[in-house]
Amino acid sequence: MDCPSNSEGMMMKFSSLLALPLLLSPLAACGQEAVVEPASTTTTSTPTDVQQQAQNQSTASKVDKDGFEEIIWEDLMPEGEEERLREMYAQQMQELYSSNNPIQEGSAADKATQMGTFNVVEEMAGTKIKLPGYTVPFDYSPNAEITEFLLVPYFGACLHAPPPPPNQTLYVKTDKPIRITDLAQAVWVRGTLTTDRQESELADTAYTLILDDLTEYTY
Repeated sequence: MDCPSNSEGMMMKFSSLLALPLLLSPLAACGQEAVVEPASTTTTSTPTDVQQQAQNQSTASKVDKDGFEEIIWEDLMPEGEEERLREMYAQQMQELYSSNNPIQEGSAADKATQMGTFNVVEEMAGTKIKLPGYTVPFDYSPNAEITEFLLVPYFGACLHAPPPPPNQTLYVKTDKPIRITDLAQAVWVRGTLTTDRQESELADTAYTLILDDLTEYTY
């Protein structure tokens, strides 16, 4: 399956904290808001009832006809993860600026470091999801047919910029080989999510996606 080329960039929502070490713009939301019908004048709804109704309608609106639920990257981050990332970035910046031996550009120490944790949202394991992102293949040879690659929330991650945190990076595998012809082309992936960890030279991941299909992201 080929992924058609598209020169336009795509913006996808992920934690704004990821922009701190990358100097990248936060990604915009891909989901759609649910509309909650006003309560009947003859029925009294408690705040809890209304919140539950809104949650149910929101979830239903994001599930496609094949049963895949559209999620955003922030859904993969457990509660409190943004605060943990903020502390990690603050500590890294403090170490960089307080060091008596600053890292020289081009030196062996001048390399991208993957920040973050392997903390996951356990409830996501086994769910069928639909998520937009950018592909990072392990094999860059021309016309390569691949069965595994990374999915990241912004273009250039793991290549021209540091990898996202492990829980913001997916390891994707498929039984049917595919071809990626344009790394700048955003894609939709659908598949079953697991919390299996993977390690590689490009990045470590806290999630694995068993791919069902991959399609071009249309604007």
